[in-house]
Amino acid sequence: MKYKRILLKLSGEALMGNQQYGIDPVRINQYAEEIKKVHASGVEVAIVIGGGNIYRGVQAEASGIDRVQGDYMGMLATVINAMAIQSTLENHGLYTRLMSGIKMEAVCEPFIRRRAVRHLEKGRIVIFGAGIGNPYFTTDSTASLRAIEIEADVVLKGTRVDGVYTADPEKDSSATKIPNLSFEQAIREGYNIMDMTAFTLCQENNVPIIVFDMNASGNLLDIMEGKENIGTLIS
Repeated sequence: MKYKRILLKLSGEALMGNQQYGIDPVRINQYAEEIKKVHASGVEVAIVIGGGNIYRGVQAEASGIDRVQGDYMGMLATVINAMAIQSTLENHGLYTRLMSGIKMEAVCEPFIRRRAVRHLEKGRIVIFGAGIGNPYFTTDSTASLRAIEIEADVVLKGTRVDGVYTADPEKDSSATKIPNLSFEQAIREGYNIMDMTAFTLCQENNVPIIVFDMNASGNLLDIMEGKENIGTLIS
């Protein structure tokens, strides 16, 4: 396998499937199947998931809720998604651990770096919920930070699109896919891949990012096997 330890970043919106909000059981089971294939090949898997299908901190200010309060509400939404994906993975026969940036002992362990690494070494899938436990940081930033902390080989950002394009392919039919990008190019051209904090963390710590279509069956395993032309590699 090309990578031994990966950090998979999923958006909360990805879990909605074709619904307007919430969790689509078909989609979450599909993701569990994809993750199971990769785990069965010997790859150590950690997951960070967003909460946008339930609540987004940035929505809070528009409704008069304090930004910090809204961000904490968003973090709790990520824990709901993390618990859902944990349960689904376990239904597929996988061993998991859910670790949280905010202490909530009844449902998850606190994040302790050494313990997270030990879980991975023992073959458990580790899911990180509640962001990094602080407001003003996105789940993209969480993914980058956790990847660095656990010494993951790569951050895999699973989206609905099979990579980075010159324009939004869902709106512009002339948009072309970019197979490889440097961090400098991505920043200079202003590609909206991750927020700048997340991006800078990966750049400074030499952690590559692959943006790929998580909804296409087999893509995740193909990346592990080093197949070409899947997603966009930023390094």
